[in-house]
Amino acid sequence: MTLIGLLRFLTIGAAAFCVAALTFLTFRTFAFGRREYFSAPRGYAGNGIIYAFGRGMLEKESVALHRPTFAGGILYHGAIFAGLIYLFWTVLLPKTGPPLWAFRPVLLAGAAVGLALFIKRAAKPHLRRLSCPDDFFANLFVDVFLALAFLHTYVPALEPVLLSVSILLFVYIPLGKIRHCFFFFYTRFVFGLHYGRRGALPGSSREA
Repeated sequence: MTLIGLLRFLTIGAAAFCVAALTFLTFRTFAFGRREYFSAPRGYAGNGIIYAFGRGMLEKESVALHRPTFAGGILYHGAIFAGLIYLFWTVLLPKTGPPLWAFRPVLLAGAAVGLALFIKRAAKPHLRRLSCPDDFFANLFVDVFLALAFLHTYVPALEPVLLSVSILLFVYIPLGKIRHCFFFFYTRFVFGLHYGRRGALPGSSREA
């Protein structure tokens, strides 16, 4: 097996470990036992979930007061998912190259926004006080991944470096702050499900 072949194999293995670890962490959230409801639903859980991922996102105070940062965060996380798609396309379909014209601007913009968010966190005193070392490390780690993915679109010889960083990234995701990219969706779903059933969210009440 060649070095590239070995690294591709290890990348898939690391990704599988990441998925398994995140699944394990999800099931651990049920360790406290299953919630038993004694009252009839006062709302629609489905509508609550829709609100949680729709209006509820835009009406959050942290979003309403910081629209540019929110937009940058959307772009940043979108670029991360694009980077993962690019990575797996490269690993699983090496003979069918991804459309570079589509990935390059997204990866470059994501890396730039990520660096800007890092500088903002480091420069603003109140953000520094709220941050731990892992916040800075996770930010830079992902920025390096995006930058390498972007450079790889021009320099294919960088694939061993990109794959090596990707392996470390997949191992780190369930252990560090980056796991919030997964648990964000999970917690929003649980939030919408629970409070939608209670009819506590706009548009979820049976009386509306």
